[in-house]
Amino acid sequence: MPQSSLDQGVIQVLLDRFNQQRLPRAMEMKEKVDRGEKLEEFDVTYLAGVLEDIQQIRPLLERHPEYEALVVKGLALYKEIVDKATQNESN
Repeated sequence: MPQSSLDQGVIQVLLDRFNQQRLPRAMEMKEKVDRGEKLEEFDVTYLAGVLEDIQQIRPLLERHPEYEALVVKGLALYKEIVDKATQNESN
């Protein structure tokens, strides 16, 4: 099977996972930190796992720059969560 066909299958799975699992979880964490709450240890572990996953798919993203804007938006959301959580820890 050609690489582009394999890539498209993986991309579809990643998009489905983001829409069905990652985005809803990120929105829950954002609501939590926006209320001034701190992240739990399992939230921090989850965020670390997301960052590891992004590192693993970097070659895929390099082959398909058309998805860069979407990835950047997702990363911005995670950064916003981490920044707010850090602020909440300081307060």
